[in-house]
Amino acid sequence: MSFEERIERCLSESVEASRSASCPPGLEQAVYQAVFPGGARVRPKICLAVAEACGEDHPSVSDAAAAAIELLHCASLVHDDLKCFDDSPIRRGRPSVHHAFGEPLAVLAGDALIVLAFETLTRVADQAPERLAPLVRILTEAVGMRSGIIAGQAWECEPKVNLDEYQQLKTGSLFAAATAAGAAAAGADSAPWLALGQHIGSAYQVVDDIQDVAGDAEKLGKPIGQDEARGHPSSVQEMGLDGARRHFKSVVAGIVEKIPHCPGEDRLRARMIEESSKFLPDALAENAA
Repeated sequence: MSFEERIERCLSESVEASRSASCPPGLEQAVYQAVFPGGARVRPKICLAVAEACGEDHPSVSDAAAAAIELLHCASLVHDDLKCFDDSPIRRGRPSVHHAFGEPLAVLAGDALIVLAFETLTRVADQAPERLAPLVRILTEAVGMRSGIIAGQAWECEPKVNLDEYQQLKTGSLFAAATAAGAAAAGADSAPWLALGQHIGSAYQVVDDIQDVAGDAEKLGKPIGQDEARGHPSSVQEMGLDGARRHFKSVVAGIVEKIPHCPGEDRLRARMIEESSKFLPDALAENAA
């Protein structure tokens, strides 16, 4: 199976397992729309790529870790789109969850996805029980109020923000979880892999900032101009559009240097170089030399 097929299968199984006669139909539908059809599934693909490079011996554990990360990402998008944050009417080219189902169900759907992420991990715990605790620790740190995406979102409510810290928490933390969880799912030490994920996260955040100013809303499947409208910190706001492009090029150039030594190092490096070239469309990367 390809990474894409493994991810979609595990996500489908996780969502289906959460359905029951006692679950309100509206909540089921809201959760389903938050997950399917998905976006690029970048974070779970990274998780599986790292697990493969580390010599995974329990693919179902790697799949569960990857799916859990994507479920947490989907939860963050549902909450990010709420009226109290970005009030976005569109997500992935479709009505955002709160526009389709109302704000109360959107809040509950986001909460349910967070719980479902950890349920997904527990379903494979018996296959490699010694790996469950490290995986749970990695994911809780990636989403929590101390060092995760919740803290990153909360910084938007503060009058003064450090851009690097804000971006690392809101975006980098879940990418760092993807690389670390991939290693942990394969039974490897996760610590050396955090820096790679953080670096990839930095690149993606700069891409997001640039696209919010110069991107195409129809192609992105979401509104643009939100950072300026909401007063959110951004690379473009701090560096200017050309400066953000140059910063993006510099960050991307350093990604492969962060790959730790592992059995599949050469293949992972080639994959990262290929994927990095797709981060920012050529039209938006111009003047980045």
